[in-house]
Amino acid sequence: MSAFVSRARALKRVADAQNRLIFALDATASREPTWHVARTMHQALFDVATEDATLALQLCYFRGLMEFEATPWMTKPGPLLDALNAVYCQGGATQIERVLRHAVGEFEGSSSIKAIVYIGDACEEKADTLNALAVECRLARRPLLLFQEGNDSTASRCFASMAALSGGAHVQLDDASGDRLRKLLKSAVRFVLGGRKALQGSRRESDKLLLNKLSS
Repeated sequence: MSAFVSRARALKRVADAQNRLIFALDATASREPTWHVARTMHQALFDVATEDATLALQLCYFRGLMEFEATPWMTKPGPLLDALNAVYCQGGATQIERVLRHAVGEFEGSSSIKAIVYIGDACEEKADTLNALAVECRLARRPLLLFQEGNDSTASRCFASMAALSGGAHVQLDDASGDRLRKLLKSAVRFVLGGRKALQGSRRESDKLLLNKLSS
């Protein structure tokens, strides 16, 4: 029994030492018109993430009739990009609640998951439920970094509320924001690796924007 406990504690120490980032995508049909361009932008996150050996990344996405997928935790660029490139859009409702429940449940009790990055353009779920889960993310110290494509007002209100409650950030993008998203994703990785201090004093506009959007 004591050997089992010692092993469990050792595994937890290893898990806590790893910086982890959940990268979640809405892959429903509404994103299909810009998906190929967006996927290229998403690769920026993987490019930066794999530059640091202490960062592990998990790709999550939802689409279709209640399809939700979460990859294993990975640190190598090849498997990460293969997983991303295999994702295609399919009609269905948003499953942000499922993303958040997964994010809260992963490595429960561990401080290794530093943030949840989410990219989407719509929200078709109950705001009260999502807000309650956002509070759980805050209690777990897992802020939500929500990047919104388009200008859907319902999504804007919901994402802004979730970001504030989780201690994270909501950034609204327009259709011409490809380069902006790429830079913001790199800023998100810097935040995961170094917290607010990594953004403070930076001359990068994306770092300044993300820091300004982060809730206290």
